[in-house]
Amino acid sequence: MSAKKTPLYDRHIAAGGNVVDYAGWMLPVDYVGLKEEHKAVRENVGLFDVSHMGEFDVKGKEALKFLNYVCSNDFSKAADGQIVYTMLCNENGGIIDDLLVYKYNNEHFLMVPNAANTEKDYNHLIKYVKDYDVEFNNLSDNVGEVAIQGPNSQKVLQKLVDFDLDQIKYYHFVDDIDYKGYKLLISRTGYTGEDGFEVYTSPEGIQQVWDDLLEIGKEFELQLCGLGCRDTLRFEASMPLYGNEMGDDISPLEAGLKFAVKFDKDDFIGKAALEKELAEGPKRKIIGLEMEDKRIPRHGYEIQKDGKTIGVITTGYLSPTLNRRLANVLIDIDEAVIGNEVDVIIRNKVSKAKIISKKFMK
Repeated sequence: MSAKKTPLYDRHIAAGGNVVDYAGWMLPVDYVGLKEEHKAVRENVGLFDVSHMGEFDVKGKEALKFLNYVCSNDFSKAADGQIVYTMLCNENGGIIDDLLVYKYNNEHFLMVPNAANTEKDYNHLIKYVKDYDVEFNNLSDNVGEVAIQGPNSQKVLQKLVDFDLDQIKYYHFVDDIDYKGYKLLISRTGYTGEDGFEVYTSPEGIQQVWDDLLEIGKEFELQLCGLGCRDTLRFEASMPLYGNEMGDDISPLEAGLKFAVKFDKDDFIGKAALEKELAEGPKRKIIGLEMEDKRIPRHGYEIQKDGKTIGVITTGYLSPTLNRRLANVLIDIDEAVIGNEVDVIIRNKVSKAKIISKKFMK
């Protein structure tokens, strides 16, 4: 099956983007280079195409009840206009996906799953919809989305819209902002660790928004950004990625995401397994690692102690901001001690490393 194209595909090609197949979508890895794009977001402002992300609309009398059963977090405690980070878990307590849920009110929510998992999540959720008085619709093909991120992101976006962006608090959103005949949903969210916004609208509308942000952004030296720096930015900011720090066989407790699991609410999928794990204590943990030599840790590298395998690297980079060789590791709980000396196996050779906090940046 050929890869899908976002509404902005032609613009990536025209701008010289290095476009590849990612999660079944043709998207730019970079435009001018990962380091330069990463730096732009940390110090100034960058613009990303995230139209590949999924969107599910949940409406109806039992929308809240449905979401509280299929998700790990509790949406009854969220205010209208708030965004909640949550996970879909399987019966064993493993993570099917992590996603953001936008709460309009108790009878209307928007779910935003990861692009690679949109179909899987939809097929999982549709099995439970019949038990609730809700309408569940996959809007993904009819929505375009961009992320504008960095210290100057508000200055740029504010020149695009009349709405006062100071009114949007972190992890909140405003819908139905009128722009040149298009309706925009703007949220104060992102995947970089910097202040920023995500803008949702129709596929045609997102082309208009992209073009106008590029024009407005010239004054601020706005940088187009690709998937490469999206990953290094989220990694430095301790934000997990599905397929790396999370998976069907990794629980929220192992991944350090217990804050998004509300055990005090009614039953939810995976609750019994997670309660058992909580009582017994998780056997593994995601934690940080720093290399003690010049070699760069990469996803999938084995971690050993005294010749015995104790874990694996989930994400690793030479951090562009910190210039340190850092990694996230999934490691046996007894070895997940800050300061612990371990071995990373790189091309059958042993490299020394030590366990550190995964909060690499303040």
